[in-house]
Amino acid sequence: MQNIIVLSVGQLARSARQILEKNFAQVWVEGELSNFATPQSGHWYFTLKDKSAQLKCAMFAGRNRAVRFPPRNGLKVLIRGKVSLYEGRGDFQIIVDRMEPAGEGALKLAFEALKNQLALEGLFAEERKRELPGFPKHLVILSSGTGAAYQDVLSVIKRRYPHLLVSLIPVSVQGDDSERQVLNALSSISRWVSKNKPPQGEVLGEKPDILLITRGGGSIEDLWTFNLESVARALSSCPIPTVSAIGHETDFTISDFVADLRAPTPSAAAEIITPDASALDQSFARFQQSLNAQMRRSLVFHKQQLQVLNTQLLHPGHKLQQQMQGLDDARQGLEIALERTLDSIRTRLHHSHSRLTGFRPLTELQHATNSLQQIYRQLRRSTQVRVEQSSIHLRVLSRALHSVSPLDTLARGYAIVNKEATVINSVKDIQPGDVINTRFVDGRAFSIVQSISEQKTLRDISAEGGGSS
Repeated sequence: MQNIIVLSVGQLARSARQILEKNFAQVWVEGELSNFATPQSGHWYFTLKDKSAQLKCAMFAGRNRAVRFPPRNGLKVLIRGKVSLYEGRGDFQIIVDRMEPAGEGALKLAFEALKNQLALEGLFAEERKRELPGFPKHLVILSSGTGAAYQDVLSVIKRRYPHLLVSLIPVSVQGDDSERQVLNALSSISRWVSKNKPPQGEVLGEKPDILLITRGGGSIEDLWTFNLESVARALSSCPIPTVSAIGHETDFTISDFVADLRAPTPSAAAEIITPDASALDQSFARFQQSLNAQMRRSLVFHKQQLQVLNTQLLHPGHKLQQQMQGLDDARQGLEIALERTLDSIRTRLHHSHSRLTGFRPLTELQHATNSLQQIYRQLRRSTQVRVEQSSIHLRVLSRALHSVSPLDTLARGYAIVNKEATVINSVKDIQPGDVINTRFVDGRAFSIVQSISEQKTLRDISAEGGGSS
């Protein structure tokens, strides 16, 4: 008994959990959901069962948000997780980190759920769809390099539009690693277009202007990569127009709805993307024929016009002769006009000479000088007489003015009193405080009236005496 190791219940449960988690760190299990519970914590607790056994499972909130379909009891699912032991109850369980529908019916259910969600977000809206380039220069293809779909696309392009540059970014189109490869390829295309950084591999350096994502037909499980939300969102963010051709004509994936254009098959996608080179050659041939015909008509028309102009064109020698003849005529006319002008000048000069001969300037100047002297003498006598008369008249006026001038009166001791330019004749015209201006014979004096004393004049006295008698 001394060599026996005794464990507590907790120790045993903890050891069992560690052993399970170490040896079953990741397992995939398929089964049917039952006892599905979603408490307020957001975690999922359910039982996964089949005909022979059942397992308790837990999927915590951080993981179950990535599930894109509504789980329910009775639904067959495929889960991934680690085997563990819940020590509190000693329950054997699986901690789930991924859940996918199992079976075609469940996949269709998940397909419809994601389709409705992305449609509500507007990822399928027609106004988001971009037009494909009419004459693409560089096509980049996301597909399996060994698949028939890629070869079908190349065959159609070689037949219809062999000048188109084609680059393949090979990806796994199904399986566990398919999602990662497709997402990496779409991310590398975005960097290629936006930052001119082409991905590593057999690709051309020139930026692509259209993307084709394609693969051949298969079951819904085989096509499931192109029904994933991550792939759909990455495809919707592609900076160049996209074409999706996944599976056969009756197959539809989420990528088909997100892409700018869905083609029923890879070959049909190549037909849609490329113009028909043979049809273009025919169109070019028709254009060339039409252009040639137009050029011939234009040449004929201009030839006729040239002929008409040729008939109207005179020979340069003939034109020169006409101009020389015109020059001779002009010279002759000029000589005649010059001679006539000289004759006229000679005639006028002769007349002027004749008149100048009979004209004697000195005699005329002497006559004018005599007349001017005579006029000067007359003017001088007239001026003297006028001055004497004016002097006499001025003396008469001066005596008359002197006789009435107050200056003599002022010289005898009298003065003239003014108030504001008005002559004061009586003390009644002024008041104490008025400023008066007194003019003497040799200047003026300004005074302020302090008081007034009235005095009777002889006229007043005479008037009083007459009244008394």
